[in-house]
Amino acid sequence: MEPLDLHCQMILEEYQETLPLLERLQQIVLDTLTMALQKNGIIVTTIGTRIKTPQSLAGKLKLKGSKYKSLNDITDILGARIVTFYTDDVDRIAAMAEQMFDIDWENSVDKRRLHQLDSFGYNSLHYICRMKKSKGNEELCTIPFELQLRTTLQHAWAAINHDIGYKTGVEIPQEYLRQMNRLAGMLEMADDEFSRIRTEINDYRRRVQQLVQNGKLDDVQLDGDTFNSYLETKPFDQLTRRMAAINQAEIQEVSLMSYLPVFKAFACKTLGDVDKIIKKYSDDAYRLARHQLGNTDIDIISSALGLQNICIVCILQQGGGKIGLRRFFDAINGESPQNEILADITYKQAQNLPFMKREANGTK
Repeated sequence: MEPLDLHCQMILEEYQETLPLLERLQQIVLDTLTMALQKNGIIVTTIGTRIKTPQSLAGKLKLKGSKYKSLNDITDILGARIVTFYTDDVDRIAAMAEQMFDIDWENSVDKRRLHQLDSFGYNSLHYICRMKKSKGNEELCTIPFELQLRTTLQHAWAAINHDIGYKTGVEIPQEYLRQMNRLAGMLEMADDEFSRIRTEINDYRRRVQQLVQNGKLDDVQLDGDTFNSYLETKPFDQLTRRMAAINQAEIQEVSLMSYLPVFKAFACKTLGDVDKIIKKYSDDAYRLARHQLGNTDIDIISSALGLQNICIVCILQQGGGKIGLRRFFDAINGESPQNEILADITYKQAQNLPFMKREANGTK
């Protein structure tokens, strides 16, 4: 590379003198963006910052040095990049940046809006920012930095585009340009579809929560999301507290999501089906708990005991016997030889329940 002229050499020397300040600003920008993302609950693919190396800056000055009066005219000496999963998160982060930083609108560019109707390609939102002025940061707020916002698919396209050489100045035959444009268009459509699907799923979850809160359980299909929403209403708490009162026991909270496949095995299609099982078998589930706890000094029980006993009673009343209990314990605890012993003990404890006595006597 040919040596730089005197003007460019002066800018390069200014860079070396400013480097400690740039490194300080780099950390502040990264911390500010990271905390803002966490506060707003936005999950991103990557977030990072970089300062141009002396070699990179020298190359830029060699090509365009005459257009810069000083180092601060080079707006991408410090760069930050956030890669998101969804296009609407790009706009959310952009709105956050507009609140946190002073934006140089004249030099910022939204490349997403630059394409013609019949063209596709590199998409990204580039803001030229400065820290807002406050006491003690007078030097920092004079230094511009570039904030790039894009989605994962946009980032992939930019990397592939650069690797292929589309932006190197080498002329690419029209046939390949057309194929690349088609692929870019597909990526844009995929970005839009992912955002649309996420929005519709969130709307669905809100509708489900409203139906659950209003008690319209027959209208809610049973799945992981809906079962979780149902559990948030704590439908087993009253029964479990009654069981705890037998021994004045403490209740230890555990997750109940492992019972979802159990209810599916019971042929439950809706939350209404689950609710019917709870109402039908709760009394016998409590009676079983009295036999389990009444002659013991157990002072801690699981918050799953109420639900567990409902399932046990349901299995036994449907004729599942010890084999059904073994499969049940395998489902909620994981397969283990101990579940055979547990099934046998539970089956013996259940012999004193009214419905088991009726079966033993051959009556209904």
